[in-house]
Amino acid sequence: MTNLLVRFAGKICEILLPIKHDIFYGNENSSIAICTLSSINILEKISKSELMTKVVITARLFSENKGIETLLKYVLEHRKIKYIVLCGNDTKGHLPGHALLTLQKNGVDTKGRIIGARGKDPVLDDVTQNEISEFRKHVTLVDLIGTTEINIIAEMITNLQKA
Repeated sequence: MTNLLVRFAGKICEILLPIKHDIFYGNENSSIAICTLSSINILEKISKSELMTKVVITARLFSENKGIETLLKYVLEHRKIKYIVLCGNDTKGHLPGHALLTLQKNGVDTKGRIIGARGKDPVLDDVTQNEISEFRKHVTLVDLIGTTEINIIAEMITNLQKA
């Protein structure tokens, strides 16, 4: 019942607080993605910058469950992505950035709960253990959570391109 209420509240938020843009596509040959978490202003700045020529996608992440599931499935469908740079501010209460980092480190328990995640409902219902395992092996998360300066993010992207 709690899961149903959380999802219902999420839908109400989508209607009452619509976000204009949530995904911007860049260089399809890149192996780097940027996740700006709840920082929409950084998302928009990056989308208009030359960084888009260096990354495959720039997107936001607000939730520690459906949002992570969507991100995980996208990355598994686009195997070229090797790095995800997490930047911007984490969504208060939900902490999807923290949840994604703990997913990478600890995985999930038998009920799909991200082990060690502190968000409100860090439970992944629509991905399999195998998908989670593949994601954990395939992708490196770069923790710049809290970083809102484009030049620092750009420097990290340049370093990852050299890796």
